[in-house]
This record gives sequence, structure tokens and C-alpha cells, in this order.
Amino acid sequence: MADEIRAEMVANVWKVVKAAGDEVAEGDTLVILESMKMEIPVVAESDGTITELAVAEGDVVQEGDLIAIVE
Repeated sequence: MADEIRAEMVANVWKVVKAAGDEVAEGDTLVILESMKMEIPVVAESDGTITELAVAEGDVVQEGDLIAIVE
């Protein structure tokens, strides 16, 4: 089953840590968002492989926007 990881707030994509095709473990940081000078890590919710990474560094995400899919 695929996990869709979505933004929880409006933020800038400060750093992309993982790429599509990378294997991840639950809790691994995928990207780091920046909002109001705070860094917010977005982590994998389960073990798997990133099948889609929908953001790039410098993007602005809105609440609910897709960040990644982990299968």
C-alpha cells in the first residue's frame, strides 16, 4: 500500500534529502521545509521506496500538497 505524504502547512521546500527510487525507513527525513525561519523535517511514515517525489528545492507548498509517495 502506498503512503501519500502531504504538506501540513504552507512552507518553502528548503532542502530535498531523498530522491525518487531511494529506499527509506520509517522516520527517515525526505525533505526539509522552511516556514517563518523554522526548519520542519518531513519524514517517511513507513518503510519502502519513494516512487514519486513531487517537490524540488525552492518550491512553495500549500497545506495538503503532495510531497512524496512511498510504497
